[in-house]
Amino acid sequence: MKFLIQSIAGRNRSMVRALVSRRFFASSSSPEELAKRNYANDLSEYNSVVNSVTAQRRHYLLRDVYDDMKLDGVQPTADIFHSFVVGVMKGARLSDAFFFREEMKSMGISPDVNLYNFLISTCGKCKNGKEAIRVFEEMKRYDVKPNGQTFVCLLNACAVSGQLDLVYAIVRDMTAAGVGLNQFCYAGLITAHLNKEPRPENLSTKILELVEQSKGWSSIDSSRKSAEDMMFNISEEELYNVPTAEYSHRSRFLQRNLTVYHVAFSALADIKDVQATEALLEMLKKDGKNTDTYCVIQIMRCYLHSKDFKNGLKWFEDYMNSDKTPAMELYTTLIEGAMTDYTEEGMKIAQDTLVSMNDRNFFLDARTGSNLLLKAAGEKTGGYTVANMTWDLMQARNIPQTLASVEAYYKGLKEREIPEDDPRLMLVTRTFNTLKRQQGTFLIRR
Repeated sequence: MKFLIQSIAGRNRSMVRALVSRRFFASSSSPEELAKRNYANDLSEYNSVVNSVTAQRRHYLLRDVYDDMKLDGVQPTADIFHSFVVGVMKGARLSDAFFFREEMKSMGISPDVNLYNFLISTCGKCKNGKEAIRVFEEMKRYDVKPNGQTFVCLLNACAVSGQLDLVYAIVRDMTAAGVGLNQFCYAGLITAHLNKEPRPENLSTKILELVEQSKGWSSIDSSRKSAEDMMFNISEEELYNVPTAEYSHRSRFLQRNLTVYHVAFSALADIKDVQATEALLEMLKKDGKNTDTYCVIQIMRCYLHSKDFKNGLKWFEDYMNSDKTPAMELYTTLIEGAMTDYTEEGMKIAQDTLVSMNDRNFFLDARTGSNLLLKAAGEKTGGYTVANMTWDLMQARNIPQTLASVEAYYKGLKEREIPEDDPRLMLVTRTFNTLKRQQGTFLIRR
């Protein structure tokens, strides 16, 4: 395990190179030499490896870890298969999830209801409702009794792919089985209506109706967070693929009893319906509840993407002037939304917000910075100030960017009258070429 810990901590070679080198030396080295290169020796250590890889979001390595475990003659158990499936579920790797299911079966280990729930959830993450139905049918063939979580996972898996008829069929089955609808079911119904193609003309009205209906939602025992979910640190929001999943652990950011409102505000922001958003806000106030940070972000999104920059900025300023905890997402939402259609007013707001954000010691990370750079790089007229500032802020802190964002920025610079020997253009060109080479190498390794 010492070698693995050093690899993960960055004090030795990357884990990718470690795994590749293990395979290369496996047939040519002596047992003593192989032992030195090993990073796990028994089931317990391999389970720790799986959890570490999952925590680092390096889900693409889990198949490699499994191959090494077999190479070492370590016999997998149902528990470690669950760890593998949870890992690939978090990474939305559906083919890997099915691979581990088949490996279980080949070893005579029967998947239980929790593992099937994870598989259905993975289908939802990949927007593959039809495959989720197939998994559910397989459960019935193998006499695995579904629980409340199974139905909610299935409902939301079909919802993300817009299969409204299937969603309502699941609701009828739940009702017939005496299983009540909880807040995640109503969230799924809103998502299903949002993702149905073509979208119905009365979508906003339907969303508001579902929010009203949800006020009597039930908290049924069979769909509450299971002990296994807790063991793998899976929130209900993540299991059911709710938009708030990545924020579920941030109690100051998210009031988890507002799940239906969260999904509704998010949906209305997606369709840019300001009037319905304001109506939903009134419903929230009549319920005696206040907006949390997530709600504020969705309200800002709705105004900003509708090019109502004045109200979007007002919501931001009111929040920042309150006693609530500031959040980086508020800045990035305002910057991204203000760049809608690249108007002069909006780009000025985005520029000022970048400066304010940096002054208050809020710094861009790789994902957020790359997303903003990608959006800013789309500006065709104007001074390209926001794109340049975003690039400079990330360069100052050595924050890596994605290939897509650097490529967009590079092309945007090339479209302008900039000399070939301009220092900025030269640096961006080198970075772009380096990322292209690295991307090619990474794909080969995968």
